[in-house]
Amino acid sequence: MNECVKNLNRIEFVVTMACTGKCKHCSQGNHDASSEHFDADIAEKIISDICSMYTIESLMTFGGEPLLWPEVVSRIHKAAAEQGIPKRQLITNGFFSKDRKRIKEVVDMLADSELGEIALSVDAFHQETIPLEPVKYFAECVTKTDMSIKLHPAWLVDETDNNPYNVRTREIMKEFDYLKISVSSGNVIFPSGNAVKYLGEYFDENKEYTSPYDEDPKDIRAIGFLPDGDVLDGNVYRDSIIDILNGYRA
Repeated sequence: MNECVKNLNRIEFVVTMACTGKCKHCSQGNHDASSEHFDADIAEKIISDICSMYTIESLMTFGGEPLLWPEVVSRIHKAAAEQGIPKRQLITNGFFSKDRKRIKEVVDMLADSELGEIALSVDAFHQETIPLEPVKYFAECVTKTDMSIKLHPAWLVDETDNNPYNVRTREIMKEFDYLKISVSSGNVIFPSGNAVKYLGEYFDENKEYTSPYDEDPKDIRAIGFLPDGDVLDGNVYRDSIIDILNGYRA
């Protein structure tokens, strides 16, 4: 087994880069309206192949807004459940439709896929461009299933800072009090992409920031797939994931 990936225990899929929000804090910059999304058939094979060689503890889907392609998300999580991956997570802003019937339909689809945990991104940044009512209805529907859901806010500077964005985030989270949804630790905004462009005044020019998502290239624990199939030094639309893992060099 390739020494650089021998400790692999997590799979991540960026289902699509298309998004329903235009957030000032987004580390990816502006998302376009691209319809490109990860191929569900290939995702299912990837999960099966990786699990045949590694003990995978968790799988996550995110984007962009992954629920623009709920069928793909559902198939990925169903495959993960069938392979016995214990922790199956989704990060979503909860806004993919204003149609309540469609929202309920998607939630039922996710529940049937045996998705375990949903991190719902609600904060001052998302709600600048994303309406709150359909997001609240999405959360309400999820609370009626066996899936767990947590609010997952983005904090500027840190959670305790009282800048206007954090103040607004706290106000928005109170809108969900009636659902008694717990709140995760969220994440502190990293200076990258839109965050540098729109929020630069909040970052210390003399401080060296380290991305919490960086992997040690000599000890890959989490492997992430982009919508176009890119992963590590290869592409799963051209080569098998096992060949890519075996051929990877730090």
